Amino acid sequence: QVQLVESGGGLVQPGGSLRLSCAASGSFFSAMGWYRQAPGKERELVAVIARGGSTNYTDSEKGRFTISRDNAKNTVFSKLNSLKPEDKAGYYCNARNLSARKYWGQGTQVTVSS
Repeated sequence: QVQLVESGGGLVQPGGSLRLSCAASGSFFSAMGWYRQAPGKERELVAVIARGGSTNYTDSEKGRFTISRDNAKNTVFSKLNSLKPEDKAGYYCNARNLSARKYWGQGTQVTVSS
């Protein structure tokens, strides 16, 4: 059974940072990534990382967010820097196995407010 468990969200002041983690189990995952969904908006890609380490970021977050992974632990991380109030959203981990099937975590909430 595949499980993706996110952690690391919370309340942070504008300009602050958070580190999100997602521990995956139950399959061999090729690409892993992070998406976010703000209230009333569609879920959007934040960043994705391949097993070999190549990354892809949504243009608006390049330079602020950094994705990384630990293949031995099947864990993907996202360091969110210089957070803005508009970064407030549910952040969802996504993992894709070799059959290209996608799995989702339950989400972790990020709130940016003073």
